Amino acid sequence: MKKLLQTLTETFGPSGYEDAVRAVVMKEIKPLADEVRVDALGNVIARVKPSKGAKKPKRVMLAAHMDEIGLIASHIDRNGFVRFINVGAATGRYTLGARVRFLNGISGVVGFDRLENFDESVSLSKMFIDVGASSPKDCPIKVGDVAAFERPFAEMGKRLVAKSMDDRAGVAVLIETMRGLKSTPHDVYFVFTTQEEVGTRGAATAAFGVDPDIGIAVDVTPVGDTPGSIKMEMKLGAGPCIKIRDVFMLADPRVVKWMVSAAEKARIPFQREVLLIGSTDARAIQLTRAGVATGGLSIPIRYTHSSSEMVDYEDLKNSVKLLAALLGKAVSF
Repeated sequence: MKKLLQTLTETFGPSGYEDAVRAVVMKEIKPLADEVRVDALGNVIARVKPSKGAKKPKRVMLAAHMDEIGLIASHIDRNGFVRFINVGAATGRYTLGARVRFLNGISGVVGFDRLENFDESVSLSKMFIDVGASSPKDCPIKVGDVAAFERPFAEMGKRLVAKSMDDRAGVAVLIETMRGLKSTPHDVYFVFTTQEEVGTRGAATAAFGVDPDIGIAVDVTPVGDTPGSIKMEMKLGAGPCIKIRDVFMLADPRVVKWMVSAAEKARIPFQREVLLIGSTDARAIQLTRAGVATGGLSIPIRYTHSSSEMVDYEDLKNSVKLLAALLGKAVSF
């Protein structure tokens, strides 16, 4: 899974430009699924049919998003510096000083205007991307060109660090779950979604098309285990998190109970997630059509939406185990 995760995280794919990531996903999953299709928004929808003899199989949708946060050029000034705006929740504290790469392969570094107070927080409106140009004529970037963070994958013991762990870690977990799934009583749809970072758009259309009975979003969740962090229970290395609440959704209690029971029976370490910031594809799945019983499996992560997001490898492996436990047995609700 580490090699797969390295490939996924080092692949360029901001919201709306997931083509290269989709190609990696398609190559991995085609031998593992009974059916694979791509919908109008670019979501990859892979179906694994229930085992023969399965009685009243539930249609289960598992979703992990392929896109990452990015930047989009909004103006080229007279000295060739590129002004930009965010694609998704790119923030000043992590964007300043970052190296980025544009879709056309051009690299740049993010700088900032002169500040009177060097301790002040810098907004994106005061930043620019330096691509080595000296005027608009020799600037290789045009208004509308899209960029993402550029950083290599790194291992720090059991901790793995890369840009776009949000949510390539979830994508890797879904692929590894498919790889190990020999049979299931469910009709399972593994969905690799687009444009989550700009409003869970891909999940909304995919869920409408799949029309699942149960939905589970597999994403990352910020932790509360670093100095001075928001007081939250989630931490690295303590197992995958079973979502109970985030800013935009309340998990279905039946799904929470199902996930907790599966983890306890299989003796898989897990955490209860009450998230105080952000949300996931679960919000869109839950509200599709007439409503879907929805929950979330979240991978603890540090430094969310930075170029150096950190996850724990044991959490990834236990996430795969928990999904396998869920898909291995029928559910009554």
